[in-house]
Amino acid sequence: MTNELMKKVKEFVLKGIDLSAPLHAGDHSFWAALRQAGTEVWLDTGDLDEAASLWCNSMTALTTNNTLLNKEIQKGIYDDLIPEANKLLAGLDLHERIVEIAFILNARHGLKLAEKFGGKISVELHTDMAHDIDRSVWYAERFFDICPEHFIIKIPLTPSGYIATRRIREKQIPVNFTLNFSVRQNLIAAYFSKPSYVNIFLGRLNAFVEDNKLGDGRMVGEKVTLASQRVVAACSRQNPEPTRQIAASLRDASQLASLAGVDVYTVPVAVARAGVTELRPLFRNNTDQDYAVQMADEADLGLLQIEKLWNYTEVEHAFARGLDKNPPATAEEFMARAHAAGLQDLFPQFDGGQHARIATDGKIPVYAHWQEELKAGKASVDALLNAAGLASFTADQKALDDRIRSLIA
Repeated sequence: MTNELMKKVKEFVLKGIDLSAPLHAGDHSFWAALRQAGTEVWLDTGDLDEAASLWCNSMTALTTNNTLLNKEIQKGIYDDLIPEANKLLAGLDLHERIVEIAFILNARHGLKLAEKFGGKISVELHTDMAHDIDRSVWYAERFFDICPEHFIIKIPLTPSGYIATRRIREKQIPVNFTLNFSVRQNLIAAYFSKPSYVNIFLGRLNAFVEDNKLGDGRMVGEKVTLASQRVVAACSRQNPEPTRQIAASLRDASQLASLAGVDVYTVPVAVARAGVTELRPLFRNNTDQDYAVQMADEADLGLLQIEKLWNYTEVEHAFARGLDKNPPATAEEFMARAHAAGLQDLFPQFDGGQHARIATDGKIPVYAHWQEELKAGKASVDALLNAAGLASFTADQKALDDRIRSLIA
């Protein structure tokens, strides 16, 4: 793509956007109390009307992802814009056009959110970039160039994502490093990639335990999130910008209280509404808590090694320090060094059949389907949930791409 075409795309995306007069929102005692406990609140939605019903001065950002953006696109709200974008991109081949139009839609919708609410907006790359370092950096630069005042770039946790995030941060572009499920994943990110934010998808951790009847599904995600915040804060203290912890995938209003004090919440609309209805605005900072986890008696804990979610060893620590001192140039080099360090379970090399199994399982892997890999040390719970999350986002990205294709064919 030429510089001239990129300039035209930027002008196209920004056309008619006015960021000078966001919604004048009052405050709400519930969210103000949570902010006083130490937690910054981001709404986890791309729906402008839903967000407007909850937005207040104590909220600072909105976050979208491939799934949430797809929900908005499928409403048809950009069906007129897509053919116009297609004309602008007439010189590109079909796949390039679809990926570029998806970028335009993501940026445009992010701008609409910023225009209305005035906060930071977390925008996510097309899933095609998950294993492509150079294109991840290129698209991150383009997102940030469009709206440096508001955009935070979401990069998924993959070997390429670790490297791309480091390079993007070296350009002083804020990164929300996403699809994280364990302390050790985030330790490596804090040392090596140095993102602005890391996540723990705590609701999916609890669902994995409950859905697979491995325990009651309570407090696993909470325990991991709080442990991750403590480790990430320590590991990133000397970085140019310390990494902050996001509690993501909140499923229940009670988690707003049990995790109060975590750096950032990304709160789905349903959880936000339930919190205001069900909880009193009295929050204690709980970042010093180490919640107990109840596993089922019949769970094979030796095989599951659930403690790897909230613990780390000198192996991960040394690997992260080594990456920071001598950064790998490629994902292949990253993987080779991870395996040489004994981290095959954290960075599995899945074949086509295993990837198909991950996609079929859905967001929550079926434990019975993965016992062989877990027993052999060729996979782990955090790695499986990460792969499942990326597969789910990829499916939603495909649905978005298919809508684009149907409108430009």
